[in-house]
Amino acid sequence: MPTLPGQEHFQGEIWHSSKLDGKVAKSKKVAIIGGGASAVEALEFVASQEAEHTNILARSDKWIIPRNPLVDAILAFNVFGSETIFSWIPEYILRLFFYRDLYDISPPPNSGKGLFTETPMVNDQVLDLIRCGRASWLRGDINGYDPCGKGIRFNKRAQGVPKNGPGVEHMIEADIVIMATGYKRPSLNFLPADVFKEPYEPPNWYLQVFPLDYPDICANNCTYVNAIGTIRNYHIGIYTRFLLMYLVDPLARPQIRWMKRWIDFTRFIKSKAPGGAFDFFTYSELIYWFLFTIAINPLRWKWAAFVLFGVGKGLPLSVVQHEDRARNGLAMTNGISNGNYDYNEEES
Repeated sequence: MPTLPGQEHFQGEIWHSSKLDGKVAKSKKVAIIGGGASAVEALEFVASQEAEHTNILARSDKWIIPRNPLVDAILAFNVFGSETIFSWIPEYILRLFFYRDLYDISPPPNSGKGLFTETPMVNDQVLDLIRCGRASWLRGDINGYDPCGKGIRFNKRAQGVPKNGPGVEHMIEADIVIMATGYKRPSLNFLPADVFKEPYEPPNWYLQVFPLDYPDICANNCTYVNAIGTIRNYHIGIYTRFLLMYLVDPLARPQIRWMKRWIDFTRFIKSKAPGGAFDFFTYSELIYWFLFTIAINPLRWKWAAFVLFGVGKGLPLSVVQHEDRARNGLAMTNGISNGNYDYNEEES
């Protein structure tokens, strides 16, 4: 768990957001350190526990979008998967109709924190809790625990002021401090060393999850950085079925030169995307990737229904079996067995 200066003075409890089961926060003052999805989940937890008041202490600005399938689908429909000249339109609409009186806690315009640069938080409850006075969202920097042991010293910044910029220091009283930070991405070091060679290191892989020349490795949800709309399980199943197709059907596997060309083409299309072509994508862009890579290779067409929807595996499997028999028959005709033994030479 991350620590802060002066922690030894704090007289309350310190929890981590990943270990809240069984905790009781009823009638307590809570300070949540962090401004991401873990912080929002922690806020929902202590609110359900009827905490007296909760302060979210966030260093940076992140977008919050409503938990509405239609709204989320519209936002995820940006097939370019990055900021465009029209990105200000959904941002303006969100500030006007969703944030409303709380627009000042949204990322300011032209701050580099566009809606299509980082994963937004999908939540309806946060803004309602702030409006009814049960929670506060404070932007600023943590200066450590107060020597009196009753809370945290916090440098509150105005909207648009960068990290560690000027602000006003406050003492945030708290009976409980929840650390919603310190997430560490699991290592991929167990994979072959050559999959990390530049410029095709993760997340710059084929379909973002298949390393170059390794179609039998699928790093499903391991190279993800930021996205909009990837909260469902559909893409996980589709990626898994791509892997099964590559394992079963040698003719459907991507060759290394085509894997490189797809990566380079995607980089070219998203050359102006902040952070890189594969650091952020939308669900519609992901679906485009899937459709394109199937459509571009006729030998994958027979797998389309299975890969995209999980149905109709019988047809492609029977075709693959016939292809295998044809290849084996051709090999025998040429005098080559599976054990690399030349029958024609033996007979002669």
